[in-house]
Amino acid sequence: MDFELTDEQQLIRSSAREFCDREIAPYAREWDRTETVDEGIVRKLAEVGWLGAALPEDYGGLGLDTVSYSLIAEELGRADSNVRGIVSASIGLVGKTLVRWGTEEQKRRWLPGLCAGEALGCYALTEPGSGSDPASLATRAERAGGDWLLTGSKIFITLGTWARFAIVFARSGGAGARGITAFVVPTDSPGFTARKVEGKLGLRAQDTGELFLDGVRVPDENRLGGEGEGFKVAMSALDTGRISVAAGCVGIAQGCLDACVGYARERRQFGKPIASFQLVQELLADMAVETEAARLLTLRAAAAADAGRPHTLESSTAKYYASEVSVRAANAAVQVHGGYGYVDEYPVGKYLRDARVTTLYEGTSQIQKLIIGRALTGESAFA
Repeated sequence: MDFELTDEQQLIRSSAREFCDREIAPYAREWDRTETVDEGIVRKLAEVGWLGAALPEDYGGLGLDTVSYSLIAEELGRADSNVRGIVSASIGLVGKTLVRWGTEEQKRRWLPGLCAGEALGCYALTEPGSGSDPASLATRAERAGGDWLLTGSKIFITLGTWARFAIVFARSGGAGARGITAFVVPTDSPGFTARKVEGKLGLRAQDTGELFLDGVRVPDENRLGGEGEGFKVAMSALDTGRISVAAGCVGIAQGCLDACVGYARERRQFGKPIASFQLVQELLADMAVETEAARLLTLRAAAAADAGRPHTLESSTAKYYASEVSVRAANAAVQVHGGYGYVDEYPVGKYLRDARVTTLYEGTSQIQKLIIGRALTGESAFA
C-alpha cells in the first residue's frame, strides 16, 4: 500500500486485527445463526477504547485520527460487520455529531457514557416514507412552552433497541430541508418505544430497530444545533459516517480475498489445486486490485477529514466504490468456493449478505453518483 502509515497507525492496525481475531471472528457465525450479537462485546469494545476511538479525550475517547479509526473499521468489517456497525454508529454518526454540533453541557452529558459503552446512542433519520430524500421526513416537532413534542416514526435504525439515547430529526417548520431540527432524546422518555426489525437478509445479528414517538416531550436544551439546522446536522454526520462504512467494506473485500486464497490453495480439482486455474486467478486478481483501490480511496477521504478539509466528495467516492467492490468481491468469493460458498461453514456467504446492504444505507450508490456528478458539473440533480 503506497499510502504511508505512521508507526502508531501500523500498530493500531495490527492490534485491531489481533483483537478481532480473538474476540469477534470466532463468534461471528454463531451470532449470525442466532441473529443476536452477544451484548458482552460492547463492554470489550469499550475496554479497548473503540467506542470512543476517534472522539476527544476530554470526553472519554482515545482522540485517534480518522485514518486510525478507518483502520479499526476495516478490521471490524473483515471480522464481522454486525460489530462494525456498533462502533460506526457510536462514533461516526452519533459521537462526532455531538462533538461538532453539541453544547458543552450536551457533550459532557452524553459522550462519556457513549465512550464507556454504558449509554449507546443511535441516529434516527430514516423513516418509512423518506430514505434517500431525508428532506421530506414527516416526524413532527411542535413547540409546547419551553419544550418540544415529537411525534412520528423511524425505521432501519442501527442500535435502535439497544440505545439509551437517540439523535432524532424532526420537522419543526415548513416543508423541505430548512424546516428540520435535530434533538437528543433519551429512549426511556414517555411515549418513546422501539421494536427490533426481524428477518433481514444480512447483518442478521446487528440490532436494527423501528422507533415510534408519540408526543415525546423534549426540553429545548436537548436541541442539537440551531432550529432549522437539522438537515445540515444530518448531512455532516453522513460525510463522516460514510468513511467508516467504506472502511468496513474494504474489510469485507479483504476478508473475501483472504478466504479465497486459502481455499484455492487447498481445494483440488482435476488433480491439482484450483489456485493454478487461470480463471480462478483472474477472480483473485480482480478482487485484490479492487480491494486495494477501495482502501486507498477510503484513506484519502480519512486524510482529508484529518486535514480539516471539506470531504463530501471524497467520502461519497470512497463509500460508493468500496461498497460496490465489497459486493463484487463477495460474489466472486462464493464462485471460487463453489457449493461450499453457499453454506455457512465458510464465511463468504455471510460476507455477501452483509455486503449487500452497504450499497443502500448512508446513501445508496445512486445517491453517491449524484453527489459526485454535482461536484463534477456544478449542477444538482436533486430536487
